[in-house]
Amino acid sequence: MRDTRRTERIAFALLFLATIVIVAPVGIILFIVLWHGLPGLSLEFIFSMPREGMRAGGIFPAIIGTLVLTIMTAVFSIPVGILAAIYLNEYAGKNWLTRMVEMAIINLAGIPSIVYGLFGLGLFVAFLNFGTSILAGSLTLAIMTLPVIITATREALNAVPQAFREVSFSLGASRWQTVRGVVLKNAIPGILTGAILGLSRAAGETAPILFTAAAFYLPQLPQSVFDQCMALPYHIYVLSTQVPNVSPKIQYGTVLVLVLMVFMLNIMAAFIRAKFRKRKTW
Repeated sequence: MRDTRRTERIAFALLFLATIVIVAPVGIILFIVLWHGLPGLSLEFIFSMPREGMRAGGIFPAIIGTLVLTIMTAVFSIPVGILAAIYLNEYAGKNWLTRMVEMAIINLAGIPSIVYGLFGLGLFVAFLNFGTSILAGSLTLAIMTLPVIITATREALNAVPQAFREVSFSLGASRWQTVRGVVLKNAIPGILTGAILGLSRAAGETAPILFTAAAFYLPQLPQSVFDQCMALPYHIYVLSTQVPNVSPKIQYGTVLVLVLMVFMLNIMAAFIRAKFRKRKTW
């Protein structure tokens, strides 16, 4: 009995230590960003245009560019990802082709983002002649986000008890009526959470937009989807590597704005998940 309790205490101590090892670096990074970034954060910094080669002024074009890219990524990726997941989970048979598709989705989720950037450069920028534009960048981000959305949607669909489907079929409902009225209704929390988390990753990526959408310096807002745009991840990269004599307040202030945007998306996902879970009866 004593050995069991001792083993349990050791296991709990190791788990707690592992948690501290994971959380501590994140907390230190957030503290540094807040410490250096809060003094530079102001309404003028957020809503004004950059000046003097980005050494002064604000980051408004970069914020708008990031929001536009994220919204267009959602438009392209969420419907396709959800429909693909529904087909694979509810309609496709369990054969070698389905297993190959599933393996391809898993492998796509592990591909480095720089590879997606080069793919977008070759397909959307060069072959389809979209040029370096918001459209090319958002399509590249959408392809990068698809594996995350498909995987999260399939997990949410699998979490719905099979008994729900059987009862619906026994009442005379078709497969599509069952999917639409029973399965999707109960899987919405997981689907939305996975989609938002995928978009939060896309909002913070630099490599895919480096070749397809981002501009070095644009003191104006884009006029169409075929224009280039500034974006916060690329803006941070430029400020850190290519623009000399930039105030640390501007650098860390830009990082803080991006971190806050990503946090807001994650908080939105948690809120949606909690709200829908309260409605569940199982």
